[in-house]
Amino acid sequence: MTMSPTVEPADSAEIGSPAARRKRRRIVLPLLLTAAVGGAAALGTTRPWERQSSVAEQPSLSHGTVTVEKGSLSSSIQVGGALSYDAPTPVVASGHGTFTALPAVGSVVKAGGKLYEVDGAPVVLMKGNRPLWRDLGPGVGDGADVKQLKGNLVALGYADGLGLAVDEKFTPGTATAVKRWQKALGVKETGTVVLGSVVMLPQTRVRVQKVGAQLGSPLGSSPVLTVSSTDLVAIVHPAENQLSRFAPNGKAVVNLAEGGTVQGRIRSLIRGGDGGDGGDSGPDGSGGDQQKTAVTVVLDRQDKARHAGPSSVTVNVVGDTAGDALIVPVTALLALDGGGYGVKVVDGTTARLVKVRLGLVADAKAQISGDVKSGDQVVIPK
Repeated sequence: MTMSPTVEPADSAEIGSPAARRKRRRIVLPLLLTAAVGGAAALGTTRPWERQSSVAEQPSLSHGTVTVEKGSLSSSIQVGGALSYDAPTPVVASGHGTFTALPAVGSVVKAGGKLYEVDGAPVVLMKGNRPLWRDLGPGVGDGADVKQLKGNLVALGYADGLGLAVDEKFTPGTATAVKRWQKALGVKETGTVVLGSVVMLPQTRVRVQKVGAQLGSPLGSSPVLTVSSTDLVAIVHPAENQLSRFAPNGKAVVNLAEGGTVQGRIRSLIRGGDGGDGGDSGPDGSGGDQQKTAVTVVLDRQDKARHAGPSSVTVNVVGDTAGDALIVPVTALLALDGGGYGVKVVDGTTARLVKVRLGLVADAKAQISGDVKSGDQVVIPK
């Protein structure tokens, strides 16, 4: 905020004199305020006041006083949003067949577990960023998909004692590990992973968010499931003039609907979307305004978030902060002839006009400096 000139002594002034009432003038002080929902707003505060004469008088009954406080002041914005499960991902079944078992919405599947069933055979979740596009078995060419499979076999314990290297070659040891895995699933031990029997996803644990297929229906191009992370994130849609506050890796505080707060970190900002990587943008999974910019906030405490579940939240993002500041209500500020602002400091039964410099203005309060100290009484209208 632009600061006024240095502090200057000011004459004592009467309060509420007849001359002042005859010669009122309007001033406007722009304020950056914390909005309840919707972020920062500019508030025009009007104050009728005339520069006072040097004659000091007792404050009139039309005015009160407030104590100058010392503390911290910060500008922040608050935006409404929702907790939702992170990283929704559609799952499309590969190959041919009929769905014979489907999971329940809300169920959690770990790597190595069954996502769904086709023709009576389980389709298993494994961790990986590349979808499988071919059968993997003896004689298959080297590839990143082989390395991905071998990494899962090692992580799930099926390669114990085999000395299996996690590389791109499908070795006899790889076939042995595959047979162990197939035996545990209760399927035929062929040593070959058939296309469509495994779904590769980046997570080692997913939550079933939506089931798109129906039992008895054939495999097709539509998603059979939509899965997500088991972690909750906050999704908010700030106004355009608030976006500068939502810098990646910036800190945020998420206020839960049931009470309490969770610290968070701003991960991403996506213009004109619902968050993309941030799950449903509404607590009922219905999504939000697709034209708004979506901000995803990652939470530090998943235990608190899971207790709340998908629900409405508000997110506070702190802007500038002034510590150890002298603070007064903005209604105590007076516009001075020649520019700048002042306050009327009560001195016994009189008040003197003191020019002050403005610092941070936020939440209907102002940081001031000048010939004022903590504990002073300053005049405000009743």
